[in-house]
Amino acid sequence: MDAASPAPASPYRFVPPARRGSRAWRGSRAWRGVLARMAEIVYPPACPACARALAEPLGLCAACWRELTFLERPWCARLGIPFPVEMGEGVLSAEAIANPPPYDRARAAVAYEGAARVLVHKLKYGDRMDLAAVLARMMLRAGREILADADLLVPVPLHRGRLWRRRFNQAAALSAALSRASGVPADPLLLRRVKPTRTQVGLTRPQRASNLSGSLLVPKPLRPRVAGRRVVLVDDVLTTGATADACARALRRAGAARIDVLAFARVVPEA
Repeated sequence: MDAASPAPASPYRFVPPARRGSRAWRGSRAWRGVLARMAEIVYPPACPACARALAEPLGLCAACWRELTFLERPWCARLGIPFPVEMGEGVLSAEAIANPPPYDRARAAVAYEGAARVLVHKLKYGDRMDLAAVLARMMLRAGREILADADLLVPVPLHRGRLWRRRFNQAAALSAALSRASGVPADPLLLRRVKPTRTQVGLTRPQRASNLSGSLLVPKPLRPRVAGRRVVLVDDVLTTGATADACARALRRAGAARIDVLAFARVVPEA
């Protein structure tokens, strides 16, 4: 090709978006509104947990909402596990004293039961990416104190083999939605799962810890992004805490100044 000849147009050429406020931008926004209204006619809003009809999208029906057990104070200052009675500010649970976690605080929006379990399963296994925004709204409320001065959101990673089979990482979807709602930036590629592990379902806490041993790290070239930062680790469910522990240790080795954990749901031990 002659050096003076213009390069052929590429089908992958970047086309800059219309400038906000321009006629093209207003027109595209109007079309998006029309398409959204048409979609609501063809696919009326429904409760994501039970499929009952709703007046507005991105919500739950009254019956499913009543099934959610929101985790509130009084709770363990470290693990966020609720206490049956007021114990005083800063009190730790027996679990936090006996097995101090490698992170600073953990918070979750709801108990992992009933409608919460259905929502997690639909997000995780049902390709319901739209649920990430619904769940993130509840997480935002539960994690207000740890998000207030956070520097970075980091989702719990999947190994590339499992990511290929599942097609998306539900923790990354939640961290992206939470980032949009809170303004705290998210970095889904910072923490890596470098070793495939078997599913954690059905394993005891020691078995889960052994299963995860050596599987998580922050690559050396990326460690400056973590060093001295206040990091919030994001996941869908906290069960025994083995995964959060392994992720927190990897972030701590990379130099994180503070590590908190924020999940949509958690298994709450019986009092």
